[in-house]
Amino acid sequence: MEANSDVGVTAEILATGEEIRTGALVDSNSGTIAEQLELVGVKVVRLNGVGDELNRLTAILKEIGSRANVCVVTGGLGPTVDDLSARAAADAAGVGLHPDPAALASIEDFFRRRNRPMNPSIHKQALLPIGAEVLFNPVGTAPGFQLRIGRCGFFFLPGVPFEMKRMLADHVLPRIERMLGGFREVRRIKTLSCFGLTESLTGERLDGLGEQFPGVQLGLRARFPEIQVKLYASGADEARVAEALDQAAGWVRGRLGDLVFSDSGEPMEAVVGRLMRERNASLAVAESCTGGLVSHWLTEVAGSSDYFRLAAVTYANDVKTSVLGVSEETLARCGAVHADIARDMAEGVRRLAGATYGIATSGIAGPAGGSAEKPVGTVCIGLAAPGQALGYRFQFNYGRRSMNKQMFAMKALDVLRRELLGLAHTS
Repeated sequence: MEANSDVGVTAEILATGEEIRTGALVDSNSGTIAEQLELVGVKVVRLNGVGDELNRLTAILKEIGSRANVCVVTGGLGPTVDDLSARAAADAAGVGLHPDPAALASIEDFFRRRNRPMNPSIHKQALLPIGAEVLFNPVGTAPGFQLRIGRCGFFFLPGVPFEMKRMLADHVLPRIERMLGGFREVRRIKTLSCFGLTESLTGERLDGLGEQFPGVQLGLRARFPEIQVKLYASGADEARVAEALDQAAGWVRGRLGDLVFSDSGEPMEAVVGRLMRERNASLAVAESCTGGLVSHWLTEVAGSSDYFRLAAVTYANDVKTSVLGVSEETLARCGAVHADIARDMAEGVRRLAGATYGIATSGIAGPAGGSAEKPVGTVCIGLAAPGQALGYRFQFNYGRRSMNKQMFAMKALDVLRRELLGLAHTS
């Protein structure tokens, strides 16, 4: 492997497949690979995508081979006629294909261990370029391989994400670290997750970070409904890189305050879950406009059974009264979308479940159903805690029902987070 002394070791990533080229499938592999390569000290300079056409695939492999030190390729290792990565790699390297005995043995072992018949077409996956090194796949049928094309060391991996991730960790990253030699550079990323500002307003608050910390690069990622602040730093000394990131992260927290809910990239539901567990508390949820989304997010966290007791999607008014004990008179006076109703829903579900806390949502997700008094995007969130029950009204409208529901659910979790931390509630 060769390296450019000015930029160190450079890498490219190539995602293959018609589904990638046409947009039918979102390429998540490239982002995962890029992040992992950066962490071991490899600068990713280009992401590429190409369909299942042999000549174009061969051409881009030659191009990458002429300019990069490392390339990770995903996809095209299956048994069907449109799986062309091995053929294209052989053509780009100027070698032939041959049935690799070790690759075939690993495929046969995969089927034997699962007591499944092996179709004749599967043998195609053992046809590898002459001179390639097999990368064994412990969780799938398609082995990967390593091959030099031009100046570049290529790693060919399956496109199935969980197979790719396993092989990246088992084979690719350790080999790259050995290949780096004297070119190794520490690259680290720190992610702070925020909620309550748009991406543009977040950027405005963080203006000047580059001047304060010249060795740290700022990146913002909108992961609706949260904003992720990404801090990147690199250098030869790992301790100094870590110190620079910690100092920059402290500066970010100073600018954003309690809008930062995680400095390790945790999602809001995991943060809330951790706080609940630390306080030995339990939770019940009553949802109307969010339709179970709050409960779904909370129970996506492993171990949520430690604190999550009950979820009730009480869409109809008569169910709000019969199940949660919301007053018919209050409903008639206020309507379903009101802070008092959300408060009573939270109090009712907390009582019903015998939980420490109850939260509730009632709102207008749209696109219809709004009024001058309660426009689309209105959400009321109820919070019931030991000794008190409160209702809040907020206004959001993102033009799409699904986005409004996500924002409503996130706001409900943020209301609970702030309660658990003793923070003031934001509008």
